[in-house]
Amino acid sequence: MLESKRRATIFLLLAFLLAVAAGYLVLDKVRDLNAELGGMTKIYIANGSIPVRTLIQENQVTTIEIPNKFVNKAHIQDKDKLINRVSVVPLNEGEIITKNMLKPFTELRNENSRLIAMYPSEKVQFDQVIETLDRVDIIVSTNKNGEEKTEIFMRDVPVAYSDGGKEDFAGVALEVKLEDAPKLIHIQHYADKVRILKANVGKGDEPTEKVEQKETKDKEEIEEVEEVVGESSTTTDAESSGQ
Repeated sequence: MLESKRRATIFLLLAFLLAVAAGYLVLDKVRDLNAELGGMTKIYIANGSIPVRTLIQENQVTTIEIPNKFVNKAHIQDKDKLINRVSVVPLNEGEIITKNMLKPFTELRNENSRLIAMYPSEKVQFDQVIETLDRVDIIVSTNKNGEEKTEIFMRDVPVAYSDGGKEDFAGVALEVKLEDAPKLIHIQHYADKVRILKANVGKGDEPTEKVEQKETKDKEEIEEVEEVVGESSTTTDAESSGQ
């Protein structure tokens, strides 16, 4: 009887030691796996259906955690990256949102307009660094059959998107009407030179139209004064003759 109890105790002790060893090995393996995965990072996913080309609202997104090993530059980790953005594809609940799915809301303001990219080159020259929401004038120079011509091709064209800043300016996307898109593409292909001029009105400046209106008004006022002065002189001369 005592021998049986001794054997049972030994077996239980061995089982306990083996369980502890197995637990330690599993824990060590989990640690190695976590170290290999590099911890967890929160990324943004759709919290419900998000229609295409609609401004993304805060309640339409949520976060999940994935291992750092599987996180890449395309994943959205900052909610600010979703503000004023729209998705170019429809999203369903639980779908991961990536940067290539998003576009600035300003790029899609008018469904009847199209975005035309303009890049600096030997043919296309920007006189200033252009920023998003600026407006530009397009000047085109051509030489057809020996006849040189430079003229304003388009004016006050809205800039939907600007790529880069002062140090790395790479071009703009201009928003034009659908019927004007082929014309703009044509001059990029076949014009001799294209100049892009910034057309924003700064503080203290007045639009050309207003300046012209003001000059016209001033001219009319001067003419009215001259007419009054002329009439007064005529009346004075007539009175002098009568005397």
